[in-house]
Amino acid sequence: MSIKGVHHVSLKAQGAEEFQRVLDFYQQVLDCPLIRHWGQGDSQGAMLDLGNTILEVTSNGTERCKGLFAHLAFATDDVDGMVERLQAAGCPVLVQPVDKNLGGNYPIRIAFCAGPIGEELEFFQELTQEKRKK
Repeated sequence: MSIKGVHHVSLKAQGAEEFQRVLDFYQQVLDCPLIRHWGQGDSQGAMLDLGNTILEVTSNGTERCKGLFAHLAFATDDVDGMVERLQAAGCPVLVQPVDKNLGGNYPIRIAFCAGPIGEELEFFQELTQEKRKK
């Protein structure tokens, strides 16, 4: 018996309207395919394909709380393009695209935006030296 990987990350919307707003955002803005949907009204759920894991969204959230996970990070090859896409969808940018160097030899470009119900989303790009924006 062993861990085989992360199956899904859960996001709880508060009610059917917020649930639909979340589904629309992840499907239409981030192009995440719908895998399955169940239930109706304030008692529904869905799973969306994030590429290498699943986002489970439910409509039965009762309060906003921030647990131990600070944000959801998406791998991308175009941080700036993703930020433009999110801004066009009305999502606030929390941290503008910026180049960083983790550990002195791991160049990255990142940005943070807020999702449709306030969840923090990071867009993370591993950079080769020729892709650095400086």
